[in-house]
Amino acid sequence: MSDCRRLSAHSLGGGVRLGNPKKPKQCVIPSVERGIWAAAPVSEGPLPDPSLDARNDTRDQFTTSQDDTFPANLAFSLWDDSPMNVSLRISAALLTLLFAVSCTEEDNTIRVGSKNFTESVLLAELLAQTLEASDCDVERRTNLGGTIVAHNAIEAGEIDAYVEYSGTALTAILKMPATSDPKAVDDRVRSEYAKKNLRWGPSLGFNNTFAMIIRKADASRRGLTTISDLRKVVGEFQPGFGPEFAARPDGYGGLTAAYGLRFSKPAKTMDLGLTYRALHSGQVDLIAGNSTDGLIESLGLVALLDDKKYFPPYDAAVVSRNDIDSKCGGAASALESLVGTLNEATMRRLNFEVDGRKRDPREVIREFLSAPGTASASPSVGTGL
Repeated sequence: MSDCRRLSAHSLGGGVRLGNPKKPKQCVIPSVERGIWAAAPVSEGPLPDPSLDARNDTRDQFTTSQDDTFPANLAFSLWDDSPMNVSLRISAALLTLLFAVSCTEEDNTIRVGSKNFTESVLLAELLAQTLEASDCDVERRTNLGGTIVAHNAIEAGEIDAYVEYSGTALTAILKMPATSDPKAVDDRVRSEYAKKNLRWGPSLGFNNTFAMIIRKADASRRGLTTISDLRKVVGEFQPGFGPEFAARPDGYGGLTAAYGLRFSKPAKTMDLGLTYRALHSGQVDLIAGNSTDGLIESLGLVALLDDKKYFPPYDAAVVSRNDIDSKCGGAASALESLVGTLNEATMRRLNFEVDGRKRDPREVIREFLSAPGTASASPSVGTGL
C-alpha cells in the first residue's frame, strides 16, 4: 500500500508515521472543522498501534501544520465508541472517500525541452544523453512549439534546459535591437538571462543563421546569388514562411524593409515543417530556412548570400536553470562539457540523417556521441540525486 493510501486508511485514528526518510513529502488531510483540505507534513515511522490510548499516546506522533487544521480533540478521540464518536468516524471516513489524498515527493528529474523542428529535437537529445551519461534522470519534452513557448517553459520551471540561438534570444525574447557582433550579442544575452535566473551557455560551436532559400534551377535561370538579387523577381516569386519568421522582428518584415523588397504576392504562412516540401514542389518560390538544414543540398536548393548582413549571429547555446544541480549534482558541468562540440557541417549532416534518411534522433545522437573524437562522448560524471 502506498504511503498516501496508508494515510487515507489510517488517519481516522490517532498518529501516523509514514514513508521513506529519503523522500520528504507532504500529504493533504481533511479538516473536519473547516470542511477543506490542508497540507500537513507527515513524520516518518511505523503506524501506531490502535490499541493505545489515542488521546494520551499518539498525539505526538501526528504532526499537523501550524494552524492545526485537523482539531486535536477530534483527531485523537475517535477511538472512543460513544455514539457521537461513531458518527464522527463515519463522517470523517466519508470525507476521506470524497477527497483524494495527494502526496508530493521531491522531484529530481531534469526535463529537457525543444522547439518544434528537427535541429532543436536533435540538440535536446544531445543534452539528454549527455546528462544521462552523468547519472541524471532525464525526461524529454520535445516539440513544445516555437521560441516563446520554449522560453516561457524554462522560465516557469516546466523544463530545465534546452538549446536557443543568440540572435533569437536577443531579438525575439529580449526584444533588443540586432547587432552583427557575435561577442556583443552573447555577452548581452548572458547578462540579461542571469537576471531571469537562467544560465546562458555553453556555446555548442556553430552559427545557424537564417537562410533565404530558393530552387537551384531558379537561381541559375535568373542569376540569383544574393538576397539583394531578389529585387529581380519580386513581381513573380511567391514567398512562404513558418508563422514565427513571418511575425518576429528580425523576420520577413524587417528583411524586406532592409533590402527594399516589395513582393507583389503576399507571403503564405504554413507549418515550418512544410516549407521545404512546398518549395521543392513549386507551391512557393522563396522560404526562410536555417543555414544548417540538411535538406538544402539534397533537394536541389540554394541559400542566398545575406549581402547586407541583415541577420544577427545565431550561435547555438545551452540555456539551463540556475538550480539544475539541485536535481542532479554535476548536471551543469556535464552540459558545460558540450562547449564547441559541433560545427555547421556536422550539424547539417545530423539534420540530414533525420530529415533525409528518416532516422530516429536518439539513434543519430547516440551514434554521434560514440564516434571517436567527439568531445562529449565521455562527459564529466556527476552524482545523480
